[in-house]
Amino acid sequence: MSGLHRVRFTKGHGTKNDFVIIADPDAELELSAKQVARICDRRGGIGADGVLRVVPVEELPDQVGPRLSESSERAAWFMDYRNADGSTASMCGNGARVFARYLREVELVREDSFVIATRAGTHEVQLMPNGDVSVEMGLPSDPSVGPDPEVVLGDTAYRAQAWWVPNPHAVVFVDRFAQLPTELTPIDVNDHGHYPRGTNVEFVEDQSGNDLRAAMRVHERGVGETMSCGTGACAVSLALRSRHDVTDPGLTLIDVLGGRLVVSHTGSGRMDLIGPTELVANGSFESTWWGGNDG
Repeated sequence: MSGLHRVRFTKGHGTKNDFVIIADPDAELELSAKQVARICDRRGGIGADGVLRVVPVEELPDQVGPRLSESSERAAWFMDYRNADGSTASMCGNGARVFARYLREVELVREDSFVIATRAGTHEVQLMPNGDVSVEMGLPSDPSVGPDPEVVLGDTAYRAQAWWVPNPHAVVFVDRFAQLPTELTPIDVNDHGHYPRGTNVEFVEDQSGNDLRAAMRVHERGVGETMSCGTGACAVSLALRSRHDVTDPGLTLIDVLGGRLVVSHTGSGRMDLIGPTELVANGSFESTWWGGNDG
């Protein structure tokens, strides 16, 4: 891609976890970390927690395609997700829900239930009658490797639980959020080998009674504190179920700063992440502003 042109984008969010969506039907954009960071800059750029590049599965490079499961034949579109600092992540739960909303709204798909592809494989998504979007999150990885991680926030150390869904998470239960600082920084993790590439950290106020529910604050790797995190909500749900010794199918309600997410657990161990999404704006920027493909 060369010469002066305008790059079109859509801005959307899921419980205020916000993303810039860029359609790349010819798979010709090679996003560098610098370009993504510039887009996500809330003062000098558009502003977002991450970028979702929309790419046809058939146009994927060889190093990406084979990592998708056999069911990728049912997925027409690949979600190339980047954190705000330009790093990649295998999955983004809220991003996948916003991605699904976008595909349906611009009629790249014409059904309300379909399959999308990510670096973590393929995921079933469904646009629900009440406006929510559900994404199948798969099965969690076994967290029982080595001692529990320790999260250090300021001068306080907290014992955490390690969960992978499939992104890494360190879940910390606190008595109440009032004991936490206004900003979740500086933060450090003594991971005991759990997180070779860093981790997301969730601070959780358990509010369970007859139902499993919690409030959550999250510090995402490559981003900082965000209003919501879909894979984080799934990790918190798993931690709550373990804490309360729940094994039956059921729902967990997770209140994040940006709203409410619901995690549904089936008898097979499958998790579905459910919540609202919204596409809020369309726009474009000059290719010269972000440097095109100059890396």
